[in-house]
Amino acid sequence: MKRKTSQRQAIRDVLADAGRPLSVAEVQDAAAATVPGLGSATVYRAVNDLLADGFLKAVELPGQPARYERADLGHHHHFHCESCGKAFDVQGCPGKMSQLAPEGFEVRAHEIILYGRCPACVAG
Repeated sequence: MKRKTSQRQAIRDVLADAGRPLSVAEVQDAAAATVPGLGSATVYRAVNDLLADGFLKAVELPGQPARYERADLGHHHHFHCESCGKAFDVQGCPGKMSQLAPEGFEVRAHEIILYGRCPACVAG
């Protein structure tokens, strides 16, 4: 168990309250509002500890750095804004993906990523 510091708590709070997957840079920017001068090495260590503790899970978007979200959110998908680069949660799932698999194949998991522009980028 890592000792609790104001830096680690600020990082945990940012990730707990984000409402969407965050990159390490986004976590650092948001947590620096509470803990000025927060370094990227501290953020990486805290994120890795939170992954190991099961509090976070990684969200992988092809060709992008990993983003992180709470592990307790349940099954859902993601939207990647091609303008600002942010990732957002998409609630719901279209259903049984096994219907899309070739005959005889067994689907064990799936991930759907929508691409486009978020409302802020659409508004311009």
